[in-house]
Amino acid sequence: MIEILLLMFGGMGAGYLLRKRRKLIRGIERAITWCIFLLLFLLGVSIGRNPLIMANLPSLGTTALIISLSGVAGSLLLALLIWKTRLNKQG
Repeated sequence: MIEILLLMFGGMGAGYLLRKRRKLIRGIERAITWCIFLLLFLLGVSIGRNPLIMANLPSLGTTALIISLSGVAGSLLLALLIWKTRLNKQG
């Protein structure tokens, strides 16, 4: 855990020191994007090789859909409640 924190703070320091070098920052951002694409691809390969996950993919997808829809619905309901009780009193 200490190593992760040290790497994060080291990156923050490097970012602070390199903040004025626009060309270098653009190159780093492009490299980060491609690294994320590579990590997502390798995650897909890892999931595709796991027979247990592949066999349970339909039920996992259904569960994920239910959880995400519930989160969106809860957020919308809370936003509506806040809008009706707090923000709509001005008009």
